[in-house]
Amino acid sequence: MSKANDLVFVLRAKNRIKILEVLKDNKLISKQIEEKTGMYKSHVSRTLKELISKELVKCINPEDRNFRFYEITNKGKIIFNEILKIK
Repeated sequence: MSKANDLVFVLRAKNRIKILEVLKDNKLISKQIEEKTGMYKSHVSRTLKELISKELVKCINPEDRNFRFYEITNKGKIIFNEILKIK
C-alpha cells in the first residue's frame, strides 16, 4: 500500500490519529492508551487491530496475554509526521 493510501486511512478516523500520537514516544499497554486518549476499551482494541493490520503499530510481546505493549513502527512514524505537516 502506498504512503498516500496509508495517510488517508489514518486521517479517516480520529481514533487512529490519537493512538499514533500517544505511541509516538512511548511503548504502552492498551489500558495506558485508554487513559491517555480517553477512548473506550473496545475502541482502543479495534483501532489497534486496524493499525497493526496496516503495519503502523506493532505489539512487541504478543505472547503475554495480560500486558501487551504496543509501539509505533517506522512506517507509522512517517505517516504521523505527514499528519503533523497537514495540521
